[in-house]
Amino acid sequence: MMQALFLNDIAGTEILLILVFVLIFFGAKSIPSIAKTLGRAIYQIKNASDDLKSEIKKSTGDLKNDLNLNELIKETEEEIQLPMDQMMTDIENTINYEPKNTKKK
Repeated sequence: MMQALFLNDIAGTEILLILVFVLIFFGAKSIPSIAKTLGRAIYQIKNASDDLKSEIKKSTGDLKNDLNLNELIKETEEEIQLPMDQMMTDIENTINYEPKNTKKK
């Protein structure tokens, strides 16, 4: 992607001017070694970028596993549900309570 952005900003005449500059200052014999070095550098940058992307993906995956939000939500739901069930049972018992010692006239 970096190559595409770089090439979009440079016109054909600018590339020709750069090649003439390199030819004048470095000579025809050194151009292949310069191109080879430049190619290796671009390749290493691409590999480093891919490694960084994979490391970030791995880290986010590990983070998701560490957090395990679904399990945390389930545990919280159980912690809340048990007291609520007990409270509902107490309320139902209170509503349905009939004293045993009632005196009827």
